[in-house]
Amino acid sequence: MEFDTKTPPYRTGDKSSFAYVSARDRWPVIITQAIDDVYRSVTESDDSAKQEEGKKIIAELARLKYELQHDRQLTPIRDDGKADVSVYNHELEQLGTPNWFDIPWLFCECYLYRRINTSFSLSTHWKTYDVFYRQKINTFRSSRPAVLELAARYKDLITQMGHDRRKTEAGRDEAQRILFFEMCEICLWGNATDLSLLTSLTYEDIQKLQGSEARKASEKNILVNDLGDAYEVLKKSQREGKKERRVDIVLDNAGFELYVDLILAGYLLSSGLATLVVLHPKSIPWFVSDVVPGDFAAFLGALADPKRFYETPSDDEKLQDKTPPPLSEKDSADLGFLFQEWTRMHAEGQLILRPNAFWTYPGGYWRLPSVEKNLYEDLKNSELVIFKGDLNYRKLTGDAAWDPSTPFTEAIGPLGPGSGVNVLALRTCKADVVVGLTPGQDEEIREKEEGGGDGGARKWAWNGKWAVVSFSQGR
Repeated sequence: MEFDTKTPPYRTGDKSSFAYVSARDRWPVIITQAIDDVYRSVTESDDSAKQEEGKKIIAELARLKYELQHDRQLTPIRDDGKADVSVYNHELEQLGTPNWFDIPWLFCECYLYRRINTSFSLSTHWKTYDVFYRQKINTFRSSRPAVLELAARYKDLITQMGHDRRKTEAGRDEAQRILFFEMCEICLWGNATDLSLLTSLTYEDIQKLQGSEARKASEKNILVNDLGDAYEVLKKSQREGKKERRVDIVLDNAGFELYVDLILAGYLLSSGLATLVVLHPKSIPWFVSDVVPGDFAAFLGALADPKRFYETPSDDEKLQDKTPPPLSEKDSADLGFLFQEWTRMHAEGQLILRPNAFWTYPGGYWRLPSVEKNLYEDLKNSELVIFKGDLNYRKLTGDAAWDPSTPFTEAIGPLGPGSGVNVLALRTCKADVVVGLTPGQDEEIREKEEGGGDGGARKWAWNGKWAVVSFSQGR
């Protein structure tokens, strides 16, 4: 807390904020879904000891839901041997052991998922269980139309880059710039399928949020777009012939968003804009849909045999007596091309995973230089660190109630100019905090339908329809 911005954070008790809506409406649904998932796994198990332990976890999650809905005091994280226990409990003590509905939103939401994880990490049979895995993999399956569209597009682009020698150098540079913009915007809008928010949408609704037509229609909703500055940083290091040109991606969601993140990573490596891409997943199941290392393995497993993955009915389809349509030979070949490309890059050390417990600590990234110095120094070796999604943006800015015209470089504090870290945030807005807007822009959007109007709420920033792409040159 001592390293945080002095700008007040958003709190769960603020009725005009999305924090209030999240604590009262979203979080009980998320806990209920977790309970349902464990119950389902308990009934599928034939191990009596695992069943009994699973029932105990269900009871603990039900108690957590009760505490939340009845605005009880937050209790200390039980000691499961992880280094962050003291971090959470020390901050909880500094906050005065508050209640659920009167606490900084960012800390409280991190605490919620850490509490959920503790029930599993203290068990014997469920220690590595990902209570959100089923939702993540099912949502990736439901993203089939957009997955196939991008697979075909990616294969064509990579093939063309390998064979097209007709363009002049200037022509190749312009094509590379355009492709960089397109790949980053695909990554940006891939975040539209954040599972922690989509608690009631159907799979058909999810599919409408994806695909090229949806992206083109959404370009006008990018309120800040610093992609040009980020591209120039990468292009400069390429022109200078630096032996290692590293790009880091601090991941957000699994499923379709991980897929588009790898599309971007593969493009950066194939184009020569990067020679190494470091992916930063979370170390524990987090915010429902965030990537953990196991998601990466499951994702590659799905692409290794796409016909089996996409043609096998899901549990819900079995209940509805539905059979997925078969994949065409072309679709299978396109996905096979991706699998071969990405596994080769991974095997050759060009594409690596580097989890760190810091990403699931409470609080914001203002603390990074002081709290996790090794990680901070490591990120300085990167030409560009891309922070994906809403939570990473909230953490970068301390989830604070900044004036929306505050420069992004100011709002990220110690990670701004002079930090030694080049920061690019790709974020669809799903929380109140937003910076870098022109004066009066926030007020203008509030006047639009569902924008918030005179109610004091910035509702336009809650639904993922608007986005910001913000860059800070730290070195």
